[in-house]
Amino acid sequence: MKIGFVGLGNMGAPMAANLAAAGHQVTGFDMADVSVDGVGMAGSAPEAAAGAEVVITMLPNGAILRDVAADVIAVMTPGATLIDCSTVDVDSAKDVAQEAEKAGLLFVDAPVSGGIGGASGGTLTFMAGGTDAAFASAVPLFDIMGQKMVHCGVGGAGQAAKICNNMILGATMIATCEAFALADKLGLDRQKMFDVVSTSSGYSWSMNAYCPAPGVGPDSPADNGYLPGFAADLMLKDLRLSQQAAESADADTPMGELAMQLYAEFIEQEDGAGKDFSAMLPRFERRGR
Repeated sequence: MKIGFVGLGNMGAPMAANLAAAGHQVTGFDMADVSVDGVGMAGSAPEAAAGAEVVITMLPNGAILRDVAADVIAVMTPGATLIDCSTVDVDSAKDVAQEAEKAGLLFVDAPVSGGIGGASGGTLTFMAGGTDAAFASAVPLFDIMGQKMVHCGVGGAGQAAKICNNMILGATMIATCEAFALADKLGLDRQKMFDVVSTSSGYSWSMNAYCPAPGVGPDSPADNGYLPGFAADLMLKDLRLSQQAAESADADTPMGELAMQLYAEFIEQEDGAGKDFSAMLPRFERRGR
């Protein structure tokens, strides 16, 4: 299959490399001067997209997606598929879906979960929005780049699922870190805390799979000096997207809003920039009531 891939950063580059390694003809473009194994490089996004059966984008935000989509849609052949794997605002995803459909293209918004490791290992999870036909056209490529895909609904539904999930994640990680900091001040051993909570009603992914306390539970970024597995900066981006969506949908999300405010303070006023999002634990350890 002839594939155009626009956005060859930390996530896009290994995804494109996996497609090329599977035998597809991949032509890529990125604003930075990059090279990717097996991927031919174009001088522009439209050049990468011209004549492609599928174009995949992995971009930083909705404004850039809109601009790139306008450029590539103009040169794509009707019947081709545009797959956006960026994490962007729901409104941008819906608008691009409409423009693609007007041009006779299939469109899938398919943000991912799994991070750089998942992109490299081909174990990503795709949360997809689009028509049944659009999703079906993307499935063979999802199978190469990931290990799970969920068709969430119409265009924009993939982004909606991603930001709702990460709003839960941001809030539960803060609650988990608060609880460990409180346990410390109450004299409760962290391992005992984990043993109780991880098998009780406080169970969560933040506690059981990604414990923010070093030396407790399975290996996590806490055991590596809080170097990012999922950066606090990216959590803040997703929480801001959740609140933008909540504003647009007139949804009351006070915990999501507070989580956004706390991560903004952590990154912009404290020392959270460049750290894992679980580094909220040492933040709470240092603070009193």
